[in-house]
Amino acid sequence: MREFGYQRVSDVAGAVALLGADPDTRLLGGGTNLVDLMKTGVERPARLIDIRELPLAGIESTPDGGLRIGATVTNGDLAAHPEVRRRYPALAQAVLAGASGQLRNMATVGGNLLQRTRCGYFTDITQPCNKRVPKSGCPAVEGEHHNHAVLGASEHCVAVHPSDMAVALTAFDAVVQYETGSGPGELPLGEFYLPVGDTPHRETALPAGALITGVTLPPVPIAVNSRYRKVRERASYAFAIGSVAAALDIEDGVVRDARLAFGAVASRPWRALAAERALTGAPAGAETYAAAADAELTAARPLPHNAYKVTLMRNLVVAVLTELAEEAAR
Repeated sequence: MREFGYQRVSDVAGAVALLGADPDTRLLGGGTNLVDLMKTGVERPARLIDIRELPLAGIESTPDGGLRIGATVTNGDLAAHPEVRRRYPALAQAVLAGASGQLRNMATVGGNLLQRTRCGYFTDITQPCNKRVPKSGCPAVEGEHHNHAVLGASEHCVAVHPSDMAVALTAFDAVVQYETGSGPGELPLGEFYLPVGDTPHRETALPAGALITGVTLPPVPIAVNSRYRKVRERASYAFAIGSVAAALDIEDGVVRDARLAFGAVASRPWRALAAERALTGAPAGAETYAAAADAELTAARPLPHNAYKVTLMRNLVVAVLTELAEEAAR
């Protein structure tokens, strides 16, 4: 591991100034991803800025009935918050599905959004990787890719984004707030992650030197009837091979509104807009749910060893929407 400097900060302006002064600086929250990448040599910062003492650890209601979540809120506190559990249950479920209790008590909301892919070629510095070293190649296309992307990938990168939390936030139109030396800004989460294209090393639309300060969830009444379901290769502490965050509103046997986002199928959380359009106004039932999934998955371009994900996601959508419909009918 490269020798690095370390400094704690207690105010946002000071953190932003230090971050902007040296592009080789990284922000340290819980460190549950960054420290691992430093150990393997993927990240080699000259200095770490510890932001855990910043006043960004609150969760509060917004005047319009939404929630604002500070960037240094731990995943554990987010999942346990009564308003998150009541208004956005899929978000609490997603966080609880994400890691062990010990990791949730360290990991932060801002860090979770910025975590890097777990693709084995990315984390192995002896291998080429376009995300780590631009224009070096993507060996996963011809190599090990059973848990890689089937949507939105390119010949330059087929890795998937690992966050569970971000999938639920995407379904509910969350907005990321940040601070730079030029002042504050915000990005809808749907625009926060960049398409992989031919620049997979550019993962987010955050300006250079930006510090995430929080995430705002707008009021989403449908989110009360929501669920997050994650499929993984072992029962606990594993990244998804496919996941769905869903919310459903049915009236008189017809889907009045729906929210769907997929995880572990693309380089970013995947908002299933085609599926949402297919659901809205259609009769509630398994056939409708399957047709909606098909409407989204028609764009899938699986590789030889991950085509199973298309069937998995179709079945997962049907199962989750059926459960939500049955729950709403009780």
